Amino acid sequence: MDVHFTLNGENMSAAADSSTRLIDMLREGCGIKSVREGCGVGECGACTVLMNGDPICSCVTPAVQARGCDVTTVEGLETDGELDAIQESFVTNDAIQCGFCTPGMILTAKALLARNPSPSREEIRRSIAGNICRCTGYIPIINAIEAAAARTREENTAPL
Repeated sequence: MDVHFTLNGENMSAAADSSTRLIDMLREGCGIKSVREGCGVGECGACTVLMNGDPICSCVTPAVQARGCDVTTVEGLETDGELDAIQESFVTNDAIQCGFCTPGMILTAKALLARNPSPSREEIRRSIAGNICRCTGYIPIINAIEAAAARTREENTAPL
């Protein structure tokens, strides 16, 4: 059966059956390679995507659950070739080392900032607790999310 959904702002249809995982549909059916499988049991966060704005682990989510939903991967964050504030902040704050966890971490941060544009460091820590990073020690990631929040607030309050 085909699953009809929106992927990064575009209408999409991909083949899936009841046993197809969302990660497999995205990677194999849609060519999205930023969604990575780290653990296969929903504990590491490498497979995180946004479904209707909420971060989910695509490795444990049946693909058919995406039917009619808005699915966003890290590729869907840039606008007109410009990186999203959170993507840019990860680069400028050295929050990327090996890069394996980065897409899931960025999407988790994006969802946090959509819910709470002024998170405390503790709220950031709690938000990313489901995303494992083996390289950075998390401090650059927390700094990047804090910086992106500040930049987003500034952009949203700038005079027109």
